Amino acid sequence: MTRRAPHIVLLMADQLAPHFLPFHGHPVVQAPALARLAAQSVVFDNAYCNFPICAPSRASMLAGRLPHAIGVYDNASEFVSEIPTMAHYLAAAGYRCILSGKMHFVGPDQLHGYHERLTTDIYPADFLWVPDWSKGAGFKPTGVGMGHVVDAGPSLRNMQIDYDEDVAHCAVQRIWDLARSGSDSPVFLTVSFTHPHPPFVCPQEDWDAIDPASIDAPRVPEIAYQDLDPHSQWLYIAHGQDRHRIDSQRLLRARRAYYAMIRYVDRKIGEVLDALDASGLGRDSVVVFCTDHGEMMGERGMWFKQTFYEPSVRVPLAIRMPQSGDVRRIGRCATPCSLVDLLPTFLDLATGQSGDRAIEPIDLLDGRSLAPALQGEALSEADVLSEYSSEGVCAASRMLRRADWKYVMTPGLPPMLFDLAHDPLELSNRAGEPSLADIERAMHERLIADWPPGEIDRKIRESQRRRLFLRDLARKTGHWPQWTHAVRPGDPDRYVRPSTAGGPVGPKPKMRFPFVMPTPPDASN
Repeated sequence: MTRRAPHIVLLMADQLAPHFLPFHGHPVVQAPALARLAAQSVVFDNAYCNFPICAPSRASMLAGRLPHAIGVYDNASEFVSEIPTMAHYLAAAGYRCILSGKMHFVGPDQLHGYHERLTTDIYPADFLWVPDWSKGAGFKPTGVGMGHVVDAGPSLRNMQIDYDEDVAHCAVQRIWDLARSGSDSPVFLTVSFTHPHPPFVCPQEDWDAIDPASIDAPRVPEIAYQDLDPHSQWLYIAHGQDRHRIDSQRLLRARRAYYAMIRYVDRKIGEVLDALDASGLGRDSVVVFCTDHGEMMGERGMWFKQTFYEPSVRVPLAIRMPQSGDVRRIGRCATPCSLVDLLPTFLDLATGQSGDRAIEPIDLLDGRSLAPALQGEALSEADVLSEYSSEGVCAASRMLRRADWKYVMTPGLPPMLFDLAHDPLELSNRAGEPSLADIERAMHERLIADWPPGEIDRKIRESQRRRLFLRDLARKTGHWPQWTHAVRPGDPDRYVRPSTAGGPVGPKPKMRFPFVMPTPPDASN
């Protein structure tokens, strides 16, 4: 019996670039579950996030709108509750919407259209991590820094392993509960893991499974600070690279840990896929895999995300159609797309079989449906946009991918223009070449058409000032907003929160990152 609408299962990893997956050609990383899923899917080879850092990327994806359009500028921007999300729209189409895992909602709304959350959230939902551009690129509201690279290695147990074990367990249990229920109502299940987000530590068995002799070096070696573009120089200072020397041994150790973390999260994703298949729900499910952004992992000597270079801003995206429908389409799609395309795609998949479920978006969406590619048709070309205005920089930036060209604009800094067809490693900035003046002008005009730099800068700085005032007041009084979603008693003590015990916490909040490292790295810093 064919359902009126398919289940939709969205599987997410965190900070995983497609370059490090076997179905994108990586020779070392072991990810058999994802490779098997990709072999049954349409794989989008040029998919992008719309903001290369966690919270804004996820909010933009859920809303189907670009970050500036929903006022989400950084990892401490409130995702306001009046913005409809894919969960709201799917609920209106008759879906039961369930979330297991990380979504990093900032603000009092911790559901955003989901009917239930099965786990707590790993990160705080308050204004703890507000950037302050007035203090320069070196201001660090979070703990992201080169310590994650310096201390890379195996771990007996840490906060992230605890979290993803819980995410997988709760998701698998709910899949079996749904199978037992016998209900024909469609379900939208999101399962979102925190691996392989730093710190770069992994279970011992996954560390041991990666042959250290097989670790590949970055495709682009380290670029000297004076030769980096100014935006990358900002990040160099923000990440504390001026205070650490990452020699070849530490670089390869960090890459080994990252590969092992991918192997670990692949096992957890495999558990969810196995449950879907064994329970029978997988036959009637659209299964989607993506990540919120990528990871530089030493390319160009850079780490983490926050930049528009390909390893940071590109994401894996694979969509497997149900077996219960027509012939399942598999293959590759090279047409650029982005995460804001998922909401209109899901609406097409949810309502395409039944006209009485058609749902029209309240706002004009910034994405377009990928459904044609899932039906074996050509996907039309469209502009792909990404933005960045969070920590580690002093101004907002915007990126446009149009066909094979990528253009990056940061007001006050020289623009960058790359021909990805002939320069996939982005080694030659073509901006300013007379022969490309028309291409550069057209791409620049597109970037500022709905994103006036002066107005955007003013709005972001005003938002920072308001939230910094509220953050500093919370630090002074010890009264932090109790917004973060927690399922069980004790969860706030297990994951990242500002400490509120005992009254005021002083000038800076105490942070909790439960972590156990059995052995120190075998290289000195």
